Amino acid sequence: MQKTAHDVGSGEYRERLGPSLWVMVSAAVAAPMAALVFAPIDTTVALVIGAAVGVAVVALLIAGSPVVSVRDGELRAGRAHIPVELLGEPSVFAGEDARIQRGSALDPRAWHMLRGGIDGVVVVPVTDPDDPAPAWVVSSRTPDRLAAAVRRAQITRRTPSR
Repeated sequence: MQKTAHDVGSGEYRERLGPSLWVMVSAAVAAPMAALVFAPIDTTVALVIGAAVGVAVVALLIAGSPVVSVRDGELRAGRAHIPVELLGEPSVFAGEDARIQRGSALDPRAWHMLRGGIDGVVVVPVTDPDDPAPAWVVSSRTPDRLAAAVRRAQITRRTPSR
């Protein structure tokens, strides 16, 4: 259930950090529970309400998923954003290394956008001395693409246009 958009020419990147398949299946369990509540009243009403609750819960999970993007010279993660010229070299982590970055190596002062069920992590140091967060730690299903988009945006911002 990977939702990414990546345009090589413009250096833009966009990824929705949607819930994993198991979270969606677990959320869909709300449908039969709601139907069971209304089953003594009327079976047809119970089925309609159960289906509506199931669709609503899944839709809310998807709609509430944060988006990570790199565009217009900014790294955006959810509602937060930072200009790429204030960022250092991004580091990509996957597997056991990503687990360590989300756990024991996680700096509590860093800005975090971590999602369960998403293995990859990108750590981008903040070079702005006035920023209290020393780094951004962001979950990504395609961490190599996210890091490459940040690097491209940094190069684009440093290169003067002709």
